[in-house]
Amino acid sequence: MPHLIVSPFDKSRLDRLVEAGELCTMRAIREGGGIELLGVRDEDGEFFLELKEREEDWVIRADKITRPLDSNRIKKLLAALARQAEMTVRHSNIRLAPGKPPIAAEYDKPIEAFEEVAFPFEKVALEVGFGSGRHLLWQAEQHPDTLFIGIEIHTPSAQQVLKQIELRGLRNIWVVNYDARLLLEMLPSNRLEAVYVHFPVPWDKNPHRRVISERFVAEAMRVLRPDGILELRTDSDRYYRYSLEVFSAAPKVDFRVEKNRDLPVVSKYEARWRRQAKDIYTLTMRALEESPRQRADYRFDFDVAVDPDRIRSLPGQAIVEEGWFVHFGSRYRRADGRGGVVECSFGSFDRPEHKYLRWDETGRLTYFPGRPVRTAANFAAHQRIGALIHG
Repeated sequence: MPHLIVSPFDKSRLDRLVEAGELCTMRAIREGGGIELLGVRDEDGEFFLELKEREEDWVIRADKITRPLDSNRIKKLLAALARQAEMTVRHSNIRLAPGKPPIAAEYDKPIEAFEEVAFPFEKVALEVGFGSGRHLLWQAEQHPDTLFIGIEIHTPSAQQVLKQIELRGLRNIWVVNYDARLLLEMLPSNRLEAVYVHFPVPWDKNPHRRVISERFVAEAMRVLRPDGILELRTDSDRYYRYSLEVFSAAPKVDFRVEKNRDLPVVSKYEARWRRQAKDIYTLTMRALEESPRQRADYRFDFDVAVDPDRIRSLPGQAIVEEGWFVHFGSRYRRADGRGGVVECSFGSFDRPEHKYLRWDETGRLTYFPGRPVRTAANFAAHQRIGALIHG
């Protein structure tokens, strides 16, 4: 992750940058000290940098919640910040390496892009957890008339595929660095040709973390058009038996099971497993009928100005209800007194949202870096957040 290690300096330099309003948008100090958030922006939008104070030096890097996928973008803003704030840099890894392939940034899609999505292709398919991207890239090359959405929670893998998109000149891949289970709930019904889930993490010791579940299968069947397929491939005997049970419970579908089916393209891991003579299982489920439209009227706005004192007094303990939760984390106050920021995790237990609640001097409260995904669990949590803040 791009970062700077700098000598301690006069933070009034940062305040002057905030006042100028070009590079820095805000500086917020965590209750108890030690860590600050710096809002920075460029032509592509805004995100937070985290400044962590240590005894002899300070570390500055993009924070985990708002950081963009494009590491070059982070490097450029870190370099601009160091230059404009006249920092003494002791160590950094922000040099832009010459000759490295650029990221195809236009195909990096934030989750918010799917709120009112219009696909530029008639045919659309989804691959969940594409890893190295071999299968995703191969499918896109073989089927130029189909848009392939690849969703991957591992950021370096998503970055590598974006570089391959640029190198290969592909125009029919969207990359989403997010949780697939949340994305599924945002997609329109009866729209996809296929959903591929190849070699997901088995999570034998934490089965609740498995991507395949009855709810996942139900959402996949909803977004698939009639005759569309959900294809799972796994080398895990336990995952195979578990998924077979889940697939069997789904209504109004058919599915088939294959063992050691060859594909034209395989990942390096599958190639290794084949050399080890491990069995590869393929479960293919086919949707048989149209599904009802997905609810899309969830609103995540705070319509009334809030009292900052109520935000600062939000409970520290998690609020847990059936199917959802809310947990408030670190609190930050803006250095200029014009508002503040609170970390907030909420939604369903197996796929929580991580956002900031940010308010300004007028009491206007928003989610940052964007609104939550439109799911029933997120909406229930949002209503509780609103009740706690507005009283």
